[in-house]
Amino acid sequence: QVRLVESGGGSVSAGGSLRLSCAVSINLYEAYGAYCMAWYRQRPGLEREGVATLDSAGNINYADSVKGRFAISQDNAKNTLYLEMNRVKPEDTAMYYCAAKASGGRCYFGPIYNYWGQGTQVTVSS
Repeated sequence: QVRLVESGGGSVSAGGSLRLSCAVSINLYEAYGAYCMAWYRQRPGLEREGVATLDSAGNINYADSVKGRFAISQDNAKNTLYLEMNRVKPEDTAMYYCAAKASGGRCYFGPIYNYWGQGTQVTVSS
C-alpha cells in the first residue's frame, strides 16, 4: 500500500512563490521498478485537472497553464515529490493533490493513478 501526504499549501499573494511537498510512504522505484507521479488540482467549481507529471526515467510534462511557472521534481533519498510554484496567479487557487501510478508505462493526465493524497489548499490573492 502506498500512502501520499501533501504539505506546503497556504495563502500567497499573486506573483509570489510556494513549494508543495508530497511524502511517499515507500520508495516506488525499489518496490515497483517504474512509476509515474503527478500533481493535480481542483479549482473551485471545476473538475480536477492535471498540473504536472514525472516518471521514473525523469520525463516531465506540464499543463499549458503552468508551463514556465511551475516545476515538478523529486528527492529519491527522501521519497518526496515537489511542486515549485512561481509567479502564481489568482486562478492557481485550488486544492492540490499528489498522485502515483505504481507501474511502468506512459505517464499522462488520465485515469491511470492508483494512489492519491488528501490534498493541500493553495489560495492566491490578487
